[in-house]
Amino acid sequence: MSEISMTIFLLFSLFVLLGSGIWVAFSLLSVGLMGMLFFTEAPLGEVLATTVWGASNSWSLAALPLFVWMGEILFRSRLSEDMFSGLSPWLTRLPGRLLHVNIFGSGIFAAVSGSSAATAATIGKMSIPELTKRQYPVNMVIGTLAGSATLGLLIPPSIILIVYGVATEQSIARLFIGGILPGLLLVALFIGYVVIWSLVHPNQIPAGDEAVSFRERMQRSQRLIPVILLIGGVIGSIYSGIASPTDAAAVGVALSLLLSKHTGTLNKQTFLDGLMGATKTSCMIAFILAGAAFLTVAMGFTGIPRMLAAWIAALGLSPYALLGVLTIFFIILGCFLDGISVVVLTTSIVMPMVEQAGIDPFWFGIFVVIVVEMSQITPPVGFNLFVIQGLTGLDILRVAYAAVPFFLLLLVALALIVVFPSIVTILPDMMGG
Repeated sequence: MSEISMTIFLLFSLFVLLGSGIWVAFSLLSVGLMGMLFFTEAPLGEVLATTVWGASNSWSLAALPLFVWMGEILFRSRLSEDMFSGLSPWLTRLPGRLLHVNIFGSGIFAAVSGSSAATAATIGKMSIPELTKRQYPVNMVIGTLAGSATLGLLIPPSIILIVYGVATEQSIARLFIGGILPGLLLVALFIGYVVIWSLVHPNQIPAGDEAVSFRERMQRSQRLIPVILLIGGVIGSIYSGIASPTDAAAVGVALSLLLSKHTGTLNKQTFLDGLMGATKTSCMIAFILAGAAFLTVAMGFTGIPRMLAAWIAALGLSPYALLGVLTIFFIILGCFLDGISVVVLTTSIVMPMVEQAGIDPFWFGIFVVIVVEMSQITPPVGFNLFVIQGLTGLDILRVAYAAVPFFLLLLVALALIVVFPSIVTILPDMMGG
């Protein structure tokens, strides 16, 4: 069987398994097993065991369940309700009102976790129940969360930027700084879309609270102090050098427990419920990651990613055409591989033709991350979609449909950094030394 036929067969098998209702992790493992068994001579059992163990035994992965647990604690405390109560007086006059909480909250939390899955899980635990209770449109609630959670990959600290920096010998500090303005650009695009959508569909946005005086706004904002202290404690522990992101996740859990105790919502039952909820969500995400890791290794053995990258290189395209083809290429790979795996598998082949085309490898790193962000909300294996599906219980196609406008906004941001590359390079160029 040719490599093209093999690719079509495995991709078709993945869609069939996912469409049949089999768990996502089992679907990924099954396709990986078929690829290894039918198209390679690699030792299947050894590769499966070492890959799944390696994907599970990761120190960076330890931050994920801790941040999810923090979200569970906040979900069962009054803090999430306090956040909405404190923000609502300020957002009453802004079209879209509390839908912007998903965007602002995800942008802030992205600067803490570095993970889009953790951002979706934590912010979603707080925002989905509150927005649903206030009867905001379900599609907009899901869409704003799915799109905004992808900021966890771009706004520093970002795990995928570290991987790219190591693989291409680029400065990780410059990559971190380079991700700031594109991240803010995406926040602005998301806010702008919600504003425009709300102006076009005014009847679908619930009425805001009655107008209040500035003094009363300030009084209500005092309920935000615990949330600000929590965010300040987590972010401060990272940027002061006291803690790594994983350690900071533990700080976040400790502060969440203290604040929950202070507000009188922490007891044995809420503690156990939060711990069990975090365990279920984390196991779901970790199981998917393990399946994706094995599928990634299986794809590497079959040679499919190398074949696709080599085929693109043989086309002899102009820089803009090359970027267009690579965008499609990365999105397709992102449909059934996680973002870090896409970068690791293709960097060695893609980077030579990128440099040969005169494209700045540093700028290309931010470009790749935005494309990977798009793949996070692209079915069938958009991790944000599965996290939100787990939180809401809705059909995966419903979640994917709600995320389509934000996928297109990511595409707009991609076009803007291509036309205006200084969006990426201006801050790093201003760095001293």
